[in-house]
Amino acid sequence: MSKLLDYLNHLDSNATAIAAHNADPAAYMTQFGLNANEQQTFMSGDKAAIAVLAGIDPGDLPKIQVMNVDETF
Repeated sequence: MSKLLDYLNHLDSNATAIAAHNADPAAYMTQFGLNANEQQTFMSGDKAAIAVLAGIDPGDLPKIQVMNVDETF
């Protein structure tokens, strides 16, 4: 299993992890062990690219929830 997939599963099953990720995504992803490419891909929200790095089919990923939405538009 890829480290990115481990991270996705970790966030999916742990409310404390979600809070830590939302507070400082870069720090939490680094602490978890994701490399720069994994972090950049995850933060891009590109479902297909995330699936490729995670080693899964894009259809297996749930809808990506964007937490930091610019509401000025």
